[in-house]
Amino acid sequence: MIDKNSDCEFHVLFGAYLNQDSEYWGDTVEQIVTCYKNDSSPEEISNILVEIDNFRKEARGKLDEVFREAYGFNFDPILWGYATTGHFFDDLKKILITH
Repeated sequence: MIDKNSDCEFHVLFGAYLNQDSEYWGDTVEQIVTCYKNDSSPEEISNILVEIDNFRKEARGKLDEVFREAYGFNFDPILWGYATTGHFFDDLKKILITH
């Protein structure tokens, strides 16, 4: 089972940035995640990249369902235009690595 307490950077990203008050940080996922990245250390960015991979592995093919259960109250990738949580994770990693 996914342990939200072990995913420290996920807790920061979805608890403070990608949540019901996300408009404080930007209008798009890219703007919001870039703000998170600018506020984070290189170690924190490295940690969240690992957390993304670990979350995918632990979800065992049920990524959408597991993500919705863990973070759906704060953030729903589909409402932000992503077809799946996997597509959102791909974009999230791209933003964190390239911006």
